[in-house]
Amino acid sequence: METWVSEGGKGAGRSGRQTVAVREARSEGAGPDGDWPGGGRPIREGRRKKSVVPRWARLCTIFGVVLMVLSGGSLLGFEAIVARYEGAVTQEDLFGDAASGSVQEKKSDIKGPLNILLVGIDPRQPTTPPLADSIMVLHVNASLDSAYLFSLPRDLVVEIPPFKKANFPGETTKLNAAMSFGSHNPKKELPDAAQGFELLSLTVSKVTGIKRFDAGAIINFSGFQKIVDAMGGVTMYIDQDVRSEHRQPNGKPRTLKPGGGGYLGPQATYKKGTHHLKGWQALDYVRQRYPKNGVTDGDYGRQRHQQQFVRAMADQALSKDVVTNPIKLDKVLTAAGKSLIFSGRGHKLIEFGFALRNLRSDSIQMIKLPGHGVFEGGKYKGEAFKPIAEDFFAALREGTVDTFVMSHPELLNKVK
Repeated sequence: METWVSEGGKGAGRSGRQTVAVREARSEGAGPDGDWPGGGRPIREGRRKKSVVPRWARLCTIFGVVLMVLSGGSLLGFEAIVARYEGAVTQEDLFGDAASGSVQEKKSDIKGPLNILLVGIDPRQPTTPPLADSIMVLHVNASLDSAYLFSLPRDLVVEIPPFKKANFPGETTKLNAAMSFGSHNPKKELPDAAQGFELLSLTVSKVTGIKRFDAGAIINFSGFQKIVDAMGGVTMYIDQDVRSEHRQPNGKPRTLKPGGGGYLGPQATYKKGTHHLKGWQALDYVRQRYPKNGVTDGDYGRQRHQQQFVRAMADQALSKDVVTNPIKLDKVLTAAGKSLIFSGRGHKLIEFGFALRNLRSDSIQMIKLPGHGVFEGGKYKGEAFKPIAEDFFAALREGTVDTFVMSHPELLNKVK
């Protein structure tokens, strides 16, 4: 029997630094920054090499989303910054490899093609089961110098497979609920986002046919505000006039209507054109999804804006203002580290960054996968992909995605 849900399931999971609590998906009010504890490593003393650092990786996290973006330049103290950053990132087994005995020994290098699953959450209450607000896949080609980034609608109607760890029998419902169902652990008090990610990855594999993800990350949306502020803001093109559901023009939260059902007061407005946004503005803009506020294509528009934001963050992180300023770079990487849980399935985050050293922001193509609403008895139940999305997934699996996208340019999200 099929059931339909838009609320998170109930459950509990392990506590500690691995625990990440998130808000209910439809409640898009601003949550706390939710920084996770992270510590820097001691700086190693040793022979200083010539200060010409190879093209290196940095983390540009979107709503993170977070991509490995690469920069060049001679940075004094760069090794020390990397060591501090690596220690600040929470690294966990997000795919259940340890329990299944499938952890492989670290290889000497990372080879393409790669598929990296990026999940954005918005923390709120520690007892609230996590729902995936943003689900993205970064597909990197075999030569590791170009990539495609595509989003999966959080309301996509899917079959979530059974998951014994959470005593979950399986269900047909919205994709974003997979993380909530998977986070349940009857032996623990609080929801476990890492375990929830595992079930979400299994579900995304069923949807896309991607048998194995090479890495994954959980990104704290609220932490993005600190990343953008650490960079000095982000310049991006806003492709339509958008009004904020949640924020006033001064950045303060709007007042809830008595009894709920909306907000009162003036709305922050984002006009079409190129603008330099502060952290709170960037985060607020990419959260908007309601047609009444100018996002005419709803959640598909929000996906597009999120992808544009990722690209803008990558461009900003690669700018000379960040790359050649060790103090600012340190602030950016530290803020990113506190906003991220990463699994490289045997490889460190920094190693992935080095492997992607030839990947540039302008070589990452943003893909839009069209869909339509699913209705039952006139009632909205979620979203479904149009057939071309299945063709795209097939091309991805078969290694013919470049040719496929050239034949279907309408799938490209243009970024100014």
